[in-house]
Amino acid sequence: MDYREAGVDIQAGRDFVDQIRNLVQKTYRPEVLGGLGGFGGCFALPSGYTEPVLVSGTDGVGTKLKLATILNRHDTVGIDLVAMCVNDVLTCGAEPLFFLDYLATGKLDPDQLTQVVAGVAQGCQQAGCSLLGGETAEMPGFYQPGEYDMAGFCVGIVEKSRMLNGSQVQIGDIAIGLASSGVHSNGFSLVRKVISDMEWDWNQSPETLGGQSIAEVCLTPTQIYVKPVLQALRNGLEIHGMAHITGGGLPENLPRCLSSGQSIKIHPDSWPILPIFHWLAQEGEISSVAMFDTFNMGIGFVVLVPPQQAESTKEWFKTQGIAAYSIGEVVSGTGDLIGLPTN
Repeated sequence: MDYREAGVDIQAGRDFVDQIRNLVQKTYRPEVLGGLGGFGGCFALPSGYTEPVLVSGTDGVGTKLKLATILNRHDTVGIDLVAMCVNDVLTCGAEPLFFLDYLATGKLDPDQLTQVVAGVAQGCQQAGCSLLGGETAEMPGFYQPGEYDMAGFCVGIVEKSRMLNGSQVQIGDIAIGLASSGVHSNGFSLVRKVISDMEWDWNQSPETLGGQSIAEVCLTPTQIYVKPVLQALRNGLEIHGMAHITGGGLPENLPRCLSSGQSIKIHPDSWPILPIFHWLAQEGEISSVAMFDTFNMGIGFVVLVPPQQAESTKEWFKTQGIAAYSIGEVVSGTGDLIGLPTN
């Protein structure tokens, strides 16, 4: 016997590394030391920081990977993986520096996973960070043929005096919601249940979705907000807090950027709900409460700014191709959201 007979193809792993080498190198920042293939990735801290703080984040893509497998389309979930991590790190005001990924599969398919890594590399370029390294695990008998799982890890940097930690948020600050690109990477267990129970085909195009198929809409990758937000800070925009709207929606994530004794009053009719959410709610007979508790409902990221900067903030993000809306304001409270649907 040898390892190949046990289900692990070492040569396929080597071929895979060769295929992704150029993709990885295109993401390198000047601070990267060495190249692909070492036991650890090396990265020099950027200069110019007095008290640099490293901020780390890790996440996955969840059961959205099931959809990628069903449709045999793997070029977007890598963007999702990066987005879920770098958007989290961004909420502290940190600039993402480097990213690492972990890919696990039952049988290594170099062409399939090269598509995945191409998405990861594209996401890193959108975020301005380096794909510093990763790990690929071939685990026969653990995953079904064609299936894989992935996780990501990101490290960013911020000057300690500029780090956002909730203490900067003030009563009266305006919550500016930045539009999501769709479902992003949360709630796909419910999405898949709706599709299955209602016997829809992923390639069908309900009239509500404007001619796009369900698959096209749902595989739209998560919006990466890093460069527009960091540039806004460099331009002197006064941001007091930020929240990445992921699993748990606005109710769970938005209060995480507040200080004690604060809540946010939401104006639920102040932004357009994307058609995919209307369609899912109707098809699955999902209550408004459950929708807001599960999905981003069209808002993928929120920045809290002083009232006098609300309009200029919205205009800035619109120049960057991201629709922005005044969705609420900070009020005295106990850390909850006020004004969302209750039934």
